[in-house]
Amino acid sequence: MQISAGQIANHLQRGLKSLYTLHGDEPLLQQEALDAIRACARTQGFSERSSHTVSGAHFDWSAVLAAGGSMSLFADKQIIEIRIPSGKPGKDGSVALQQLAQAAQGNDEVLTIVLLPRLDKATKTGAWFAALESFGITLEVQPVERSALPQWIAQRLGALGLKVEPGEPGQRSLQFFADRVEGNLLAAHQEIQKLALLFPSEQGAVLTFAQIESAVLNVARYDVFKLSESVLAGNPERVQRMLDGLQAEGEAEVLVHYTLAEDIRALKRVKDAMGQGRPLPMALRENRIWGNKERLFERVLPRLSTAALADLLQSAHLVDGIVKGLKQPDWPASGWQALHRLALQLCGLCAAPVASQPRARQA
Repeated sequence: MQISAGQIANHLQRGLKSLYTLHGDEPLLQQEALDAIRACARTQGFSERSSHTVSGAHFDWSAVLAAGGSMSLFADKQIIEIRIPSGKPGKDGSVALQQLAQAAQGNDEVLTIVLLPRLDKATKTGAWFAALESFGITLEVQPVERSALPQWIAQRLGALGLKVEPGEPGQRSLQFFADRVEGNLLAAHQEIQKLALLFPSEQGAVLTFAQIESAVLNVARYDVFKLSESVLAGNPERVQRMLDGLQAEGEAEVLVHYTLAEDIRALKRVKDAMGQGRPLPMALRENRIWGNKERLFERVLPRLSTAALADLLQSAHLVDGIVKGLKQPDWPASGWQALHRLALQLCGLCAAPVASQPRARQA
């Protein structure tokens, strides 16, 4: 059975199960879900906890299986936590997890919690994960998207008795806060806790923009995959901010270029397939475009002419040489400046009205 992170509190109120699997790449939300399960378990007499971290192909799964089958002399109920940082339990682990999942049925004395990173589609179809999902509760921790981050911050502030100014000033404060902590939810949580210490709720604090600006550190972290989404969404301000952040964090220029170039190549392949008579959904599937990127492609493809995509492909080829140290006429010598130009070239076309479909121009 699958539930979301937001459903965990209501789920636990209805009763604790004997097997939980938490997976996702948002450490704060996964830890909060884990803490909620532990707290509920303590109220029901689970007073002993053992933790096992699966490291390497030669991990001894027999110790985990034995822990589930033994009872403590001092505690009648125990929690067994199994952390698999790689998300790959291996052949022996797959068998062991299936045994643990089946053993959890009807066992009120042992609570098993499996902790995993974000899993790909292929891993989720494995026999061991299917067993965990079938015999227990699986909770996928989804990251908070940038568009939802201001509301998430407002809710967290509200839980501590804090609020921002009403109307446009408050929304400006939340947007500023989100810009400073984007991609770093744990740091966002810490900044919210800091504001609660600086402006106690018992004083009836309404946080102004100046207070937030002076208190909240710039701890945003970006990744190239989010950059890709921002470019395709046609958001130039955010694209520039993310590129600056990636450069400051020491991200490799070639990786940023690969991400942008791969999007351009994929757009060109899908456009060519449509030109050959394939329906858009079929062309997207054939080129393995799905999820959020599928929705973005559906939005931007009507804006992009074949000629514009050909120009973008040529620009991507030139920037490939620049980030590898070559000089190109009429292009910046700096790899990062060239990446800015390429990203904004694509971003501008993705934001253009559908009817215009302009050719890509070198800025």
